[in-house]
Amino acid sequence: MNSTAHHDEKIAKMSFASVYPHYITKVEKKGRTKEELHEVIEWLTGFNEKKLTKLIDEKVSFEDFFQQAKLNPNAKLITGVICGYRVEEITNPITQKARYLDKLVDELAKGRTMEKILRVV
Repeated sequence: MNSTAHHDEKIAKMSFASVYPHYITKVEKKGRTKEELHEVIEWLTGFNEKKLTKLIDEKVSFEDFFQQAKLNPNAKLITGVICGYRVEEITNPITQKARYLDKLVDELAKGRTMEKILRVV
């Protein structure tokens, strides 16, 4: 499945704050915690809880969110399909990073161990 320019732009302009509550709901519904979600987000982006809260309050777009992030060097180890897309084949950098995050949230909700989610090598 190839993403389109329209699809990539839609993701880039979407506010992180609008999606964040859905991440919390998804993981908590499956017995995981907000703290675990924050650990996953911090691993991927480098954002501690204070910075994450600031970005949510500012309602930054995914584009701004990931431009400010210091992506974990092991993020490239995130592979598989999420939302119909194979994350390692996505060519748009913002879309790929957003799908990395989606994939990590999905793995957390599915009960994977934190060691596997955080790609401890």
